[in-house]
Amino acid sequence: MRYMMPIGTLCMLSVGLTIPFGAVAARDQGACGQIAAACESAGFVRGAAREGAGLKVDCINPIMQGTPQPPRASKPLPQVDPQLVADCRASNPRFGQPRPSREGGSQPSPQ
Repeated sequence: MRYMMPIGTLCMLSVGLTIPFGAVAARDQGACGQIAAACESAGFVRGAAREGAGLKVDCINPIMQGTPQPPRASKPLPQVDPQLVADCRASNPRFGQPRPSREGGSQPSPQ
């Protein structure tokens, strides 16, 4: 019993160890993960497109496509190193790109 640590100390210790590992995880997730992390750090959130703060539509897509943000965007884009964007494109060419339309599926084109 005398070796038991107070619960508050144990919680503080576990949180203190988790924060540095989170920063390392962001670096280790590759260029695309670093871009997504930069967007999240700038306040963009999954599912917040209606508010102009959507992670993909208002931040990732404009960065990866080299286009302006949609007019409804409510937050400025984070500064991202162009080399990071190039590295992401090289490792995952579809990241941040529009989804192909369903109409262009496997049906033969009319001639």
